[in-house]
Amino acid sequence: MNYKIEMNNITKVFGTLVANDAVTLKVKPGEIHALLGENGAGKSTLMSILFGLYQAEEGDILIDGQKVSINNPNDANHLGIGMVHQHFKLVETFSVLDNIILGAEDTKNGIIQYEKAVEKLSNLIKKYHLNVELDALIRDITVGQQQRVEILKMLYRDSDILIFDEPTAVLTPQEIHELMNIMKGFAKEGKTIIVITHKLNEIKAVADKCTVLRRGKMVGSVDVANTSIEELAELMVGREVSFTVDKKDLERGEVIFSVKDLIVPGRHLKPSVKQVSFDVHRNEILGIAGIDGNGQTELIQAITGLSSPSSGEVILKGDNITRVSIRKKYEKGMSHIPEDRQKHGVVMDFDLQSNLILQNYYLPEYQKHSFFKFNVIEQHANELIDRFDIRSERGAKTIVRSMSGGNQQKAILGREIDREHDLLIAVQPTRGLDVGAIEYIHSQLLAERQSGKAVLLVSLEIEEIMNLSDRILVMYEGEIVGELDPKNTTINDLGLYMSGAKRGESHGQ
Repeated sequence: MNYKIEMNNITKVFGTLVANDAVTLKVKPGEIHALLGENGAGKSTLMSILFGLYQAEEGDILIDGQKVSINNPNDANHLGIGMVHQHFKLVETFSVLDNIILGAEDTKNGIIQYEKAVEKLSNLIKKYHLNVELDALIRDITVGQQQRVEILKMLYRDSDILIFDEPTAVLTPQEIHELMNIMKGFAKEGKTIIVITHKLNEIKAVADKCTVLRRGKMVGSVDVANTSIEELAELMVGREVSFTVDKKDLERGEVIFSVKDLIVPGRHLKPSVKQVSFDVHRNEILGIAGIDGNGQTELIQAITGLSSPSSGEVILKGDNITRVSIRKKYEKGMSHIPEDRQKHGVVMDFDLQSNLILQNYYLPEYQKHSFFKFNVIEQHANELIDRFDIRSERGAKTIVRSMSGGNQQKAILGREIDREHDLLIAVQPTRGLDVGAIEYIHSQLLAERQSGKAVLLVSLEIEEIMNLSDRILVMYEGEIVGELDPKNTTINDLGLYMSGAKRGESHGQ
């Protein structure tokens, strides 16, 4: 049989951790092939080997039946291999256009010929509906738009093998639907696609075949059409997984947290958050839904102290904390799982045990006369590692950069839940996580609610918002346009509010 890609007996080792253990992957031309597995199963490592970011200790790679040597991403690009990474490889201070053509510039007498690039990209943007401003700086655009830039980078280089690493982790349901159609269009054009994902519904919707990895080993390769979601989940985690959220009815408690008439400045002299007000109670999960880029990020940054509002108040347990330091906000009882775990959640080049005391390192529990109590810090880390199933190569001493994205997320969750707090702000808490980890994190958020905490959940996942929230606020163009009861709301109805087609009476017309 003719295969576009053959990866035979690939083995990759990091120290004592065997990330890929004699893995074999075969993908036919024009096929959409899903790569499924838990966080840390070795999926991204395997694809990083195909893209030339890592070299395997053992095994070989064949493209179109010919054995190839892929020593770096340039080799991969010459072979027609492109990759959209889960954590984007973009230069934040460069424009969208400069990021896309970086390394593939068309020059004349040493001067970049932008006109041809702009023309080609304009056609690609129009053809695939990947709308993004070419002259915008990467740091000024949303995470969803940054992902479009990564896809355009790949298309600009005329790749015919397309690797997507968690491509829908930051997209809205509408954008996901569009991306699925784009992938199917790529396959019809003869492109070969590998999708790394944890989202079983998306595998069923778009993939032809699915290869499953578990703890570095391949456990099976199945035809998606003949395999149920439940069977895929069991193959992935090695046990049955519950897809229902068991949420008990609780009586809502006192107001813990309030936002009053908050205005946050934005680009182009327009506010990104416009007079937003809401309360969060004990025993409650308040969900904020909205399409990416409608002010949710700016709202949370203003609340948590990562930016400053131009007016309005943030009240925690009766105290105005609008303009106090971030440390004071934490000491008052706020915990925060941030949207971008690598930028705002962890220090990538610190070890795990240091990251688990980032807000508490100055307390007498962890230091005396400015000298750290390293045995106490390590013991604390080991307790959280066990409690939250954080997997890493060297335990508490692991450098966080070497951990999978999902395990970085579990570390942040463990740290924020373990700290003394009354309010937990969780932004995209399950982004890029597998079904087993999602099940676990949902149970932790519900346990927070059950224990009398107030939870503010911001998510682009409609089902997550619907399943976990007691009330839902919908943001559109920086405003709250609806307050909904998930028990009396359909996903379609919620989508209409998110798109701005519908507005709630209580929040104006």
